[in-house]
Amino acid sequence: MTQIDRVLYTASTHTIGGRDGAARSSDGQLDIKLSPPGSAAAGTNPEQLFAAGWSACFIGAMSHVAASRKVALPKDLAVDAEVDLGTGEGGFLLRARLNVSLPGLDAETAQSIVDAAHQVCPYSRATRGNIDVTLTIA
Repeated sequence: MTQIDRVLYTASTHTIGGRDGAARSSDGQLDIKLSPPGSAAAGTNPEQLFAAGWSACFIGAMSHVAASRKVALPKDLAVDAEVDLGTGEGGFLLRARLNVSLPGLDAETAQSIVDAAHQVCPYSRATRGNIDVTLTIA
C-alpha cells in the first residue's frame, strides 16, 4: 500500500441516519440531505456524491497531465460519471463509467491524457482492481 508523505487536505464530515439521513462538512460548505438511490425522497445518495467527486477529481488529474505536457485542454471539457450500485458474489458492489469529452483534441492526444489521468487521479487509484471501471472518450 502506498503511504501519504504530506497531507494536502483533509475532508471531514458528520453523517447521521445513513441513506435516509444527512451529512454536513466540518466547515459547513456541505450540508445535504441523503436518500436511498431511486427513491422519490428529497436528497442525494452516496453513489451520486461518489460520481460527482470522481468526475471533478478526474478533470483535475487531466489538467495536471495536460499542463505537464504543455497541452491546452478545451474550456468545455467534461466528465460524465455513472456509478452503478448492484449485487454480486459476496454482496453489494459498485461499477463505474467515466465518459470524457475533450472537444477539439485529436483522438490520440485525448486518449493519452485520459489514460495518464486515470493513473494519477486519487479516485482512480483507490478503485483500481476493486471495481469495474470503463473509460470512454465521447
